[in-house]
Amino acid sequence: MIFIAGISIALFISALLLVKKNKSQSDYFLLIWMLINSAHLFFHHLNDVGALYEYPHLLGIQLPFPLFQGVLLYFYVSSVTNQNPSKKWYYFLHLIPPIVVYLYLIKFFLLPGPEKIEIFKLKGGEEYASFMALLQMSVFLSGVIYVVWCSILLVKHKKNIKSQFSDIQEISLLWLQFLVIGLGLVWCLVIITQSDSLIYQAVAIFVILIGFFGVQQKNIFNKPSVSNAFKPSPSNLGNAVERKAVEKEKYKSSGLSPELSNEHFQQLTKLMQEEKLYTNASLSLGDLAHALELHPNYLSQIINEKGGKSFYDFVNNYRVQEFKSLLVLPENKNFTLMTLAYDCGFNSKSSFNRYFKKLTGQTPSQFAKQHL
Repeated sequence: MIFIAGISIALFISALLLVKKNKSQSDYFLLIWMLINSAHLFFHHLNDVGALYEYPHLLGIQLPFPLFQGVLLYFYVSSVTNQNPSKKWYYFLHLIPPIVVYLYLIKFFLLPGPEKIEIFKLKGGEEYASFMALLQMSVFLSGVIYVVWCSILLVKHKKNIKSQFSDIQEISLLWLQFLVIGLGLVWCLVIITQSDSLIYQAVAIFVILIGFFGVQQKNIFNKPSVSNAFKPSPSNLGNAVERKAVEKEKYKSSGLSPELSNEHFQQLTKLMQEEKLYTNASLSLGDLAHALELHPNYLSQIINEKGGKSFYDFVNNYRVQEFKSLLVLPENKNFTLMTLAYDCGFNSKSSFNRYFKKLTGQTPSQFAKQHL
C-alpha cells in the first residue's frame, strides 16, 4: 500500500503545484520531479502485482527514470538556493544520459510485444546484457555524484545566506539537507541490496517527504540580489552620486582602498549604534547597503575585512549586546527574556538561544541569573 500512497501523494503534490499562483523555477522542477516519481512508482507497482507484462508497449519506458532522480535533485537544489547554472543550455548537459538511454532503446520499443516480454524476463538477454550493466553502473555513479554535488551546494548556500541575511532560520533549508541525505541512503540501498521492494518503499517515503516540504518552500531570494540591490533614491542624487561614482571607479581599478574601507566601516558602526537598524528582524545586506548609499558587494567586503565577521554574525552580535543592555535596566524587569529578544531583532526563541550561547557560552537564562 505504501506504493499507492507514494503515487497518490506525488500526483496530489503535482496538482497543487499546477494550480499554484506565481510559481517559481523550483516549483516547476519539483512538479516534473513529482510526475516522474509517480510514474516510476506506478511502473514498479504494476510489476509488483504481476500486471506489467499485460502492457508490453510500456516496457522499457521506466528504465532511464533512476537517472532523472539525481538530475532533478540538482535542478531543484540549485534553483532553491539561487545557484543555477550560468547558462541555460547547461541544463541540457545533465539530461544527456537519460536521453542517450531512450535513443538506444528505440530499437527495443519497436519490437513486438512478446519479444519485449521475453527480453525483460531474461533481464536483457544476450543482446542487452552489456547495456543493462552499463545502465546500472550509470545509475550508481549518477546517484553518488549528484548527492555529493547537492551537499556542496547546500554548504555554499548556508555561507551565502549568512553573508546576506540577519535571520536565517526559515531559509537555512535544513529540511532539504536531510532529504539529500535521505536520497543518499536510497542510493546506498540501490548499491548494496537486490531487494526492489525495499528500494521502492524508500523511494515512496522519500517522495512523500520531498512533496510535503517542497510545496511549502518559499522563494528565499525574493529580494534584489547582492549584485543589483543598490538603487540610489532620488534624494541621494547630485554630489552624493558623483562621489559614489568616483569611488566606484577607484574600486574597479584598485579594489576597495583601505582609506575608503575605514571610512565606510566607521559610518556603518555609527549607523548601527545610533539608528539601531539591527532591531529590524528582517534586515538584509541590501537594506543596510541602501541606508549607507553603498553597493552591497563593497559593504560585504568591509564587514568581512574590518568586522572580521559575516553579515549574519555582525548583525546578531549587535542584537546580543542590545539584549544585555536592556536586561539590566530596572524598567525591563517585568518583561520576559523573549520579549526583550524580540525587541532586539531576534525572530525566534531557537535562533536567539542558539546565537546567544554561541557568543557568550551561556544560555540567556543562565546569563540573566548572574546579572539580575
